[in-house]
Amino acid sequence: MLIPNQRHLFDIPEDIAYLNCAYISPSLKSVIEAGRQGMERKSKPWKIKTAYFFDESEQARTLFAELLGTKSDNIAIIPATSYGIATASRNLPLESGQNVVVMEEQFPSNYYGWLEKAKKASGNLVVVKRPQKRSISSALCDAINEATAIVALPNCHWTDGAIIDIQAVSKRCQEKGAALVLDLAQSAGVMSFPLADIDPDFIVAPSYKWLLGPYSLGFLYVAPRQQQGEPLEHNWINRANSEDFAGLVNYREEFQPGARKFDVGERSNFALMPMAVAALEQLLSWGVDNIAETLTQFTGEIGERADKLGLNITSLKERSPHMMGIRFMDGVPSGLLKKLAERNVFVSVRGNSVRVSPHLYNNSHDIDRLFEALAALL
Repeated sequence: MLIPNQRHLFDIPEDIAYLNCAYISPSLKSVIEAGRQGMERKSKPWKIKTAYFFDESEQARTLFAELLGTKSDNIAIIPATSYGIATASRNLPLESGQNVVVMEEQFPSNYYGWLEKAKKASGNLVVVKRPQKRSISSALCDAINEATAIVALPNCHWTDGAIIDIQAVSKRCQEKGAALVLDLAQSAGVMSFPLADIDPDFIVAPSYKWLLGPYSLGFLYVAPRQQQGEPLEHNWINRANSEDFAGLVNYREEFQPGARKFDVGERSNFALMPMAVAALEQLLSWGVDNIAETLTQFTGEIGERADKLGLNITSLKERSPHMMGIRFMDGVPSGLLKKLAERNVFVSVRGNSVRVSPHLYNNSHDIDRLFEALAALL
């Protein structure tokens, strides 16, 4: 089902063409209001109930689990992608001579942690280049072998939306006994994910992009087989019976059930957590498949108009429905972003691509503004 334009739910002036959700999403009006109400609690701390430390966290956990198609027990609350990757790195073994497979130019938060792990373990970091004449997925599968302990990837590339066949990669990982860690920063909330088919060990998803939530908050899926692992930190709230504030002096060895043991300390942020809840509720109301179908139509029109200008784009078959890379024959023109911004058109340059990433707040006028600006500047 195609979703009608939702710009009225956001505070975006009509003269702004913001086609940059992959950078930071604008907040829904409902999300801003939820955050405002949450912040006001701190002005009257005598009204802050014990339940506030738990109820909204569980609500956000449950909503994200529904979005992913799993149980809330499998979800931890984290502050950043790097925190989730560090948790995965701590709990996945890597022996001397084994390797971790990543891909060329993937986001740094899903690179640096594996580089350090490989160094410390006297292992190897295998960076798979994006081939010119065959798919990324086939190159990745070829790189996964008996020496591979961990594969850490996105399911679409952050620079241009290029799709990775995660099902094929997962099958290869299972054949070779490698763990699979996925960064869904650029797809959670806008692309459905067949979790049962893929069966990854860990999934990381920050809130501030396609989940339409706040910065400094995200989610970590931990497969049941990994939930006996070690958390990055030992805080009070992830221990059993932490709901009993008077009993916190009675230290407990046991953790809260499931992936809650991996929750970040002070997860019960009174401003951020209500914002995440409001955003997730709206996403589930729209439906991820409906969002994807709607944005496929939108990016398809952008692709057709880019082609008419003689610009190079990734075909729909090879890219995600919600973002695309536009490439210029002689590279990205110098100062292009600044010149577009002067015309109130906002996109990103990532690698050698102008990345265009719309959402439901965009309309046909935004597309017109983008291509009027490009035509004038080329």
